[in-house]
Amino acid sequence: MKIRLGIVGYGNLGRAMEYAVAQNEDIELRYIFTRRKPSDIKPVTGDIKVLDVKDARHHVNEIDLIALCGGSSSDLPKQTPEFARLFNVVDTYDVHAKIPEHYENVDKAAKAGGKTAIISVGWDPGMFSLNKMMSEAFLPHGRSYAFWGEGVSQGHSFAIRRVDGVLDARQYTIPQESALEAVRSGNNPELSTRQKHTRTCFVVAQDGADLSRIEREIIAMPDYFADYDTTVNFISAEELAKNHSGMPHGGFVIRGGKTGHSDENNQVIEYRLKLDSNPEFTASVLAAYARAAHRLNAEGSIGCKTVLDVPPAYLSAESADELLRKHL
Repeated sequence: MKIRLGIVGYGNLGRAMEYAVAQNEDIELRYIFTRRKPSDIKPVTGDIKVLDVKDARHHVNEIDLIALCGGSSSDLPKQTPEFARLFNVVDTYDVHAKIPEHYENVDKAAKAGGKTAIISVGWDPGMFSLNKMMSEAFLPHGRSYAFWGEGVSQGHSFAIRRVDGVLDARQYTIPQESALEAVRSGNNPELSTRQKHTRTCFVVAQDGADLSRIEREIIAMPDYFADYDTTVNFISAEELAKNHSGMPHGGFVIRGGKTGHSDENNQVIEYRLKLDSNPEFTASVLAAYARAAHRLNAEGSIGCKTVLDVPPAYLSAESADELLRKHL
């Protein structure tokens, strides 16, 4: 039988989740739940029922799992524990510093309901987390590095749009090639924030706005741009729409380690992602972990999990015998 899935939230990630489900033959989308007016939502892959999010609790017997596609700042801290009492769930919570707190809240709710929840699924946190953990286990003497980009940072783009006089903006995070090469050499250099990445901004300003002031405010913005070499480009709305409407992203996780009697041999592990669509890749990972959550719950493994807890075989739609013959 197919895994019966519901989606909560129909923004970029929710739409991408709809596409991801269509590519997995063992999963079927039953419902989309939204805080918007349901009649305003037009699913793209079929005649899917769209209901108000408040109605989800009335369909617990028709859904095996919920994919929570809201934002991490305000949606998921409330929604994930709430839904985990009623459904098996997966989410993409990505506020790194608060993941332990989120885990604890979701774990209590999922155990109370006898459900399984997998949180912080995606690529960072998610695939980056998994690869960092494995590489550090394999090479205990060494140093780990994470590079992001080249890609659009949604949070940084939003921060620019809050600057007075800005109509729209996109911000690209770009790894420094010199830093990447230094890390790949196996010498395990110490690198500052400024040495690892640059930031390039494309900004549409209001007519008559003080461009020099906007540029100064962006470059000096703490927690976003002050620690980086930042370039600000002012462009038209038409150019932004034409050249910067996509959502590419990606990055690298690199571990440089030493092995041997005197640590004389350099070993380097590198994991890379190059994504045309950040939300579509994230949703594809979310679909695989939805499968894993369903299997774990069927085995009686309840409570909160992360990507670090899930056996890799549980992500695949293939049988244990197929995996053994194909991948080993």
